[in-house]
Amino acid sequence: MSNRSSITEFILLAFADTRELQLLHFFLFLGIYLAALLGNGLIITAIVCDHHLHTPMYFFLLNLSLLDLGSLSTTVPKAMANSLWDTRVISFAGCAAQVFLFVFFMSAELYLLTVMSYDRYIAICK
Repeated sequence: MSNRSSITEFILLAFADTRELQLLHFFLFLGIYLAALLGNGLIITAIVCDHHLHTPMYFFLLNLSLLDLGSLSTTVPKAMANSLWDTRVISFAGCAAQVFLFVFFMSAELYLLTVMSYDRYIAICK
């Protein structure tokens, strides 16, 4: 018989210990999250609906908005749920998925910003 243990969940640090501050955290992050969703959604809708905006610069802007939505939706809802329900745990698979997706979206955003800056450099030089 061997002594084994496996990690099934992680305990997260809370922003605040009092319930009122946890609710304030939830509503503050909810407002910021909804504003970001609305702003990025309006950008995406405007670019998709207006055919005059189907140029490379707006294509990059559309992809940047999609990546921003992805990176924002990776971590913020779990933080809001933990504040609302007064829980502090995340499963090992959930944590791994959050880290993978967040790193993926951030690196894709970095590469996209690099391509956008190179595109602007070429446009200015020509």
